[in-house]
Amino acid sequence: MYKILIIEDDKNLAQLTKLALEKENFTVDICLDGAEGLYYMQENMYDLVLLDRMLPSMDGTQVLKEARQSNISTPVIFLTALGELQDKVNGLNCGADDYMVKPVNYSELLARAEAVIRRS
Repeated sequence: MYKILIIEDDKNLAQLTKLALEKENFTVDICLDGAEGLYYMQENMYDLVLLDRMLPSMDGTQVLKEARQSNISTPVIFLTALGELQDKVNGLNCGADDYMVKPVNYSELLARAEAVIRRS
């Protein structure tokens, strides 16, 4: 069973994503802001982090940069509304393993999550 952290400020979206993942037997934690998400990443072991880019207290790219600087190598998939090419390039260049633009299809999210976890 894999453990996933969702860092997403939209509480309803976070809960829906959590439910979809739990139906597939993942264990899921949720954080609603960037600073809390970084703390969870530093204090817990996860198989995957689903990270929004636009978050209160600390944006997703800063969360990821700080996590990588702390030698946290947990795979990260950005789930974000920022879908321009440069947004995707910046997200991948700051250390993300994959990048998905909202709204996401849960079947695709599950397939990408499993692929990223397999690679790690």
